[in-house]
Amino acid sequence: MPPIPALSFDLVIFDCDGVLIDSEPIANRVFAERLRTVGFVITPEEVMRTFVGRSRDTCIEMAGEMRGAALPPGFAEAWDCALQEALVREVKAVSGIPELLRTLALPFCVASNGEPGHMRIGLTAAGLMPFVEGRLFSAAEVASPKPAPDVYLHAARLMGAAPARCAVVEDTTTGVKAGVAAGMTVFGYAGSPQTDAGALRANGAVIFTGMSRLAALLSEFRR
Repeated sequence: MPPIPALSFDLVIFDCDGVLIDSEPIANRVFAERLRTVGFVITPEEVMRTFVGRSRDTCIEMAGEMRGAALPPGFAEAWDCALQEALVREVKAVSGIPELLRTLALPFCVASNGEPGHMRIGLTAAGLMPFVEGRLFSAAEVASPKPAPDVYLHAARLMGAAPARCAVVEDTTTGVKAGVAAGMTVFGYAGSPQTDAGALRANGAVIFTGMSRLAALLSEFRR
């Protein structure tokens, strides 16, 4: 009998929004609503195209530049409150994620550009916190958010895995660029109609469209 090949990965690092929880439509709507209160009219669809995958502080800075004036004091805090309330009411796990996390044979963690509080609230509301407690890493902990590789390298280091032995699961070009820059293999989840699979692929991701397929992809993948 031929030897069974070793798995390609020692660690799977999941992005949070759009990969574990279906939060991006909620976040896009709330950000658009908050921006309208300060005279910046933008649709949720435009928010998605412009800001998806960015950290909160980056979004605020970009919105101020687009508006022609910095957003007023207190905007970030008001946005935080509105988003957290919406997540508690509305957010769900991405289809197939609870089953995947329950059965995945590889160690895994979460590394996101999201604010730590938003991550915990969203993951708790979606019923996923028991799977990832103690394994959450945020760009707030590192020097630069995605597309810089910092948060992925930080997660790998604290989880004791070499970057070359890590798989990243992402749904945005910002995140794909970060994973590639970290020297990791990136799997691009394109199961949402909002996701541009071609852009993910062009930036170096292996594309898949259903979470039920991911465990097999991870076990079959050969560099």
